[in-house]
Amino acid sequence: MIKKSYPEIMKILCILYDDPKTVMPKRYALDDIPKLEKYPDEMTLPSPKEIDFTPGELLGCVSGELGLHKFLEENGHTLIVTSDKDGKGCQAEKELIDSDVVISQPFFPFYLTRERMKSASNLKMAITAGIGSDHLDLQAAMDHKVDVVEVTYCNSRSVAEHVVMMILSLVRDYHNQHRIVNEGGWNIADAIQRSYDVEGMHVGTVAAGRIGLDVLHKMKPFDVHMHYFDRHRLPESVEQELNLTHHESVESLVSVCDVVTINCPLHPETEHLFNDELIGKMKRGAYIVNTARGKICDRDAIPRALESGKLSGYAGDVWFQQPASNDHAWRTMPNHGMTPHTSGTSLSAQARYAAGVREILECFFNDSPIRDPYLIVKDGELAGMGAHSYSKGTTTGGSEEAANFQK
Repeated sequence: MIKKSYPEIMKILCILYDDPKTVMPKRYALDDIPKLEKYPDEMTLPSPKEIDFTPGELLGCVSGELGLHKFLEENGHTLIVTSDKDGKGCQAEKELIDSDVVISQPFFPFYLTRERMKSASNLKMAITAGIGSDHLDLQAAMDHKVDVVEVTYCNSRSVAEHVVMMILSLVRDYHNQHRIVNEGGWNIADAIQRSYDVEGMHVGTVAAGRIGLDVLHKMKPFDVHMHYFDRHRLPESVEQELNLTHHESVESLVSVCDVVTINCPLHPETEHLFNDELIGKMKRGAYIVNTARGKICDRDAIPRALESGKLSGYAGDVWFQQPASNDHAWRTMPNHGMTPHTSGTSLSAQARYAAGVREILECFFNDSPIRDPYLIVKDGELAGMGAHSYSKGTTTGGSEEAANFQK
């Protein structure tokens, strides 16, 4: 194998979300977090040679620096960390021009469009600190021979937990009941007029990869009827173990489910999948939980369905664009349970994806192989998990509207 010739000193651009509005915590709620060795499929957790951070601390914000500062600076590299990522002339856009590597998170994405990629002649790799690389123009990355990698599986179980929380919160109408208490009320009839048991309901996932399958495992004890659609059918043994009903189309699944959870990647085939037409085929009063990507759901169709009663509730952890504009309809639509894309960036998950980024960089600097599951684009083609989960093309169109968010 011919060894690639990289400069000894590289510039690493890291885009992270803002620090807490007060100060960085001096003490955290828990003294430590559980130590895990493997994921359910036996894949080992990220294994860098060492780390320079304490697991359980804030790493995904600017001051946390993903725990990379000491490692990069001691090896002669330049680390630039910023949260200024949107609009023409933002700091991230300026720093990108001569950067060798760019790192960003799905929760606070730096939209690496074709135009931006074209301006960065030194760019060799884009790393997603987390999972889901649709904020990068994957087609442009293929065309410009920019490798794209992510820390596959690092926060999948975190997201699955969030999905279960949202399903129960929607069906039991927790948000309304909590609001009543906070406002000093006690009227029980008001609190429970939209509250049901999830037991006996039909729950379906659109995609049954690591997150979708974990959701099904976690929902089994609730004695629900479970359904799934995926272009890669699960083994018969798994279907029997969980008593799953497989559907050949999304339309078939949504027509019978009381709760639909969306767990598929965003790519041209899933962009705006849940539009007026598909929602119209759902059961009246169904619920949607979307922790995948906001753009899988039509931005205007969701509020219409909630206002008409076609949907009883929508809980989402993902928006398009991110941050969402202050007047985004999903902030104020009825019967929603939105969160600001926090499902995969718990303090537990941050320790895993920060370690994964460190592992990727160690491999990159040493010109040693990066784990195949981490690969999305390699040498101008979809590779690894990218070849399994994505299709060619881009879904970054419209991302410039993220500049409309006002802090």
